Amino acid sequence: MSELKEGQKAPDFTAKDQDGNNVSLSQFIGKKVVLYFYPKDDTPGCTAEACDFRDNYQGLTAKGIVVLGVSVDDQKSHQKFVAKHSLPFTLLADTDQKIVEAYGVWGEKNMYGKKYMGTHRTTFLIDETGIISHIIKKVDTKNSTAQVLELL
Repeated sequence: MSELKEGQKAPDFTAKDQDGNNVSLSQFIGKKVVLYFYPKDDTPGCTAEACDFRDNYQGLTAKGIVVLGVSVDDQKSHQKFVAKHSLPFTLLADTDQKIVEAYGVWGEKNMYGKKYMGTHRTTFLIDETGIISHIIKKVDTKNSTAQVLELL
């Protein structure tokens, strides 16, 4: 899969959310979408990022922005994460890694000298027509909403 670039059409997908509902990117045509990929539920960086979106959620929705979080964790893990941190937005379970592959965010990572495959934290801003307007690769987990709003 070649790397996605700004100005390209965002790959459509359908995945289960934390409540077992099917969610497709195409159902949000007409709205701006923040599609953020994160490595793992309830880890420090991922929690900081999710809570930043939670704390700024009303401001985002007031601007007509939809927030979708994606990780390879399962639905049950997402349910716990949402409940524990009162997350008001949708988390998608990409257990078969189809979405992370389509968006080019699945790859080799290195922690403490150990190499493994995982999700690279990346945020895609998708416009009302389904085009990728911005890609944030250096996500500031504590200020991810500010990063998004600066670009919109």
